[in-house]
Amino acid sequence: MQIAYRARDITEAHIVAGFLGAHGVEAYVGGHYLQGAMGEIGAAGFTNVHVEDEDLFHARELVREYESGEPKAMVSTGRGESRADFFAQWFLFALAVLALVILNSN
Repeated sequence: MQIAYRARDITEAHIVAGFLGAHGVEAYVGGHYLQGAMGEIGAAGFTNVHVEDEDLFHARELVREYESGEPKAMVSTGRGESRADFFAQWFLFALAVLALVILNSN
């Protein structure tokens, strides 16, 4: 396994590992036990995101995308919106219909 990303803290390491996993790259977060070595203060530089050797190049490309703050590889519904936006719109629609049904039943 190779280090694809050196995180500031354990939370960021898991965010990056989740981002990689969402794009098909299996990632492992190391350094959990070293994180608490300095007590309640968050220790920096001990957590790393590891990937398999053959996934290193792709993982580092995704990490650059993550660091730029402009994800290009969002899963999309084909209409220019992300999958999260799509499901959020349907959830709000279902919630509005449910509210109308409850209000009309009174």
